[in-house]
Amino acid sequence: MPLVAIVGNPNAGKTTLFNTLTGSHQKVANFPGVTVEKVSSFLKLGGRTVECLDVPGLYSLEPISTDEEVAVDVLRGRGYGARKPDLLVCVVNAANLERNLFFVSQVAEAGFPLVVALTMTDILSNQGQVCDANKLSNMLGVDVVPVIGHKGRGLAELLEAIDRNLENPKIPSAEFGFPLSLETKVAGLRERLARVGLDYTKAEIRRALLTPGSDLENALRDMPELKEAFDTAVKDLAEEGMQSSVEVASRYQWAAMVTKAVMSDKGKAQSRTTSDKLDYVLTHRFFGLVIFLAVMYLTFQAIYTFARPLMDGMTAAFSWLGNAVGSHLEGVPILKSLVVDGLINGVGTMLTFLPQILILFLFISVLEGTGYLARAAFLMDRLLGWCGLSGRAFIPLLSSFACAIPGIMAARVMPDAKSRLATIMVAPLMSCSARLPVYLLLIGAFVEPKYGPGWAGFTLFAMHLLGLLVAIPIVFVLNKGIIKGKRLPFLLELPPYQMPKWRDVWLAMYFRGKVFVNTAGTIIVVMSVIIWALSFFPRSNEAAQQYRNQYVATHTGAKPADADKYVQEQQLAHSYLGTFGRTIEPVFLPAGFDWRITTSILSAFPARETVVPSLGIIFSLGEGQEKDSTDLRRALNTATWPDGKPLLTPWTAIGLMVFFALCAQCMATLATVKRETNSWKWAVFMFVYMTTLAYLAAVGVHQVSKFFGG
Repeated sequence: MPLVAIVGNPNAGKTTLFNTLTGSHQKVANFPGVTVEKVSSFLKLGGRTVECLDVPGLYSLEPISTDEEVAVDVLRGRGYGARKPDLLVCVVNAANLERNLFFVSQVAEAGFPLVVALTMTDILSNQGQVCDANKLSNMLGVDVVPVIGHKGRGLAELLEAIDRNLENPKIPSAEFGFPLSLETKVAGLRERLARVGLDYTKAEIRRALLTPGSDLENALRDMPELKEAFDTAVKDLAEEGMQSSVEVASRYQWAAMVTKAVMSDKGKAQSRTTSDKLDYVLTHRFFGLVIFLAVMYLTFQAIYTFARPLMDGMTAAFSWLGNAVGSHLEGVPILKSLVVDGLINGVGTMLTFLPQILILFLFISVLEGTGYLARAAFLMDRLLGWCGLSGRAFIPLLSSFACAIPGIMAARVMPDAKSRLATIMVAPLMSCSARLPVYLLLIGAFVEPKYGPGWAGFTLFAMHLLGLLVAIPIVFVLNKGIIKGKRLPFLLELPPYQMPKWRDVWLAMYFRGKVFVNTAGTIIVVMSVIIWALSFFPRSNEAAQQYRNQYVATHTGAKPADADKYVQEQQLAHSYLGTFGRTIEPVFLPAGFDWRITTSILSAFPARETVVPSLGIIFSLGEGQEKDSTDLRRALNTATWPDGKPLLTPWTAIGLMVFFALCAQCMATLATVKRETNSWKWAVFMFVYMTTLAYLAAVGVHQVSKFFGG
């Protein structure tokens, strides 16, 4: 089956063209061994099936990031099943022709069969210019087809050109104006290398002559005669003053010459484009940041607010489903608990994250489609650079305030693997919405009654700010000691402002949601069943009756409902999960937590939303407790240690909130980290370092409280 790869610079319209060609008939996965996403599809051309691959964006065939390394490997046949593409469709932005032609020159010299798809011609026209596609085709020696992907213009002609070139491929024939003395030496060396069976391209030999320590130079160490000829050529070029920059300069001179030849004014060109005028404000050192913060605040509020009704609706739907199914399983309590508490609640917990993911990628796709996201990254680069992150990291971190899962997935915008990994490692430190019920419960029970609503609001703000303040120095430490990432040059194109391509927006939402449900969702359901089993077993009717008799014997006139609540508490306390909580209680005593608080911490591993219901069961209030339950607040206030001292104080509550603010208690997050990094190693590392950090912080709060008499 022929393989057609769509290549080009970022923001050249490559993805829009691919989506228009293939629609929703796409396969989304990761390239083997790396976290770079691949998107492929199949096309019917001339009665045969052709595989089409969307290659990550490239500025050059000399990669500096993981995405670019994967893209170059695909082109050279070292990736994607070791298959070399039969044809490249090179997407060229007509509105930024000169820079795009630099990449075309590298692809052309490498000898790839090529078809050029000329995009953004409508934007170029709005700027008062026209690109002569026929003249460009003659100068390159390949087919050049103008297309407007989101409007479907030129697609039929492009498909015909692809079909035609698969039958009779055209290799670009342009010359790029390199110095004659350089090309003479390149040709001579290439001929001598070919005699001994070494097949190097002209570009590879030229680069080796101009750049010390190349792979070719190292390969010639065992070939004295060839090494001597190579060293002589290098010495001669150095005496002529030729440096590595001569290749870049020659390519850009050629690109400028071609651009001047094929471009013409159709009228009076604009002195300043609309994008220039908007950038004067939106990238301003002060006003640009103010506007950016306003946009991000609106995005955050939208994710937080718009998703809530959908999440509540899905929760209610799964609750109804659980009650409906459970009513038919009353005669088999274990099966009922497994199906309702394990499977249905597990699926429901997973799907409650889906609205946030869809809304997040709706906003990211819209901001990216308009061209504003590139400006946001440019602005934030100045603020985040000192800790080793580029401006791209701010979007994933901001979205993690709604939910760490879409924030981790959004880290794909990072330019290289190490900065992406550093962003993923700190994204869960942002206080997600799942932590909010815990904050509101403890603040309402211990802070507001004693210190008033002003301090209650400040405490809630401080809990959300805490994660961000901790994340920045952690990134610094990770980059210096563990990940050892270095800050790469922040190369970013500012595309023109335009309306987003809604087809791209919906497809991005669809595929992100599909990937999440198919992968992370499976792990969530399995882990939910495991946690259910740990909290349900061991259990027997004899033990339940014994707990009931104990309660009735010690409580005169006990009500059946109160006895049922006591039985629930004892069953949980003596379950595998509760037993483990009692076992590790000494570990958490320095933080001021007894086995009941410890068990609630353990039960929160599937999702933090389980903390409040778990506390309700543990403190003999039964299931279904809400964050604003006055009974639960009263129970927490009146709970005591065996010696009669209060179990929880404002200081202990602060320590517990700090623990939940910093810990990694969300199996969905860990499952997503595993998927995004292709390794459980980093998921385990995240769990260990965040849990240790949370524990030390909680212990610190408790010890400080003892110093002040808390």
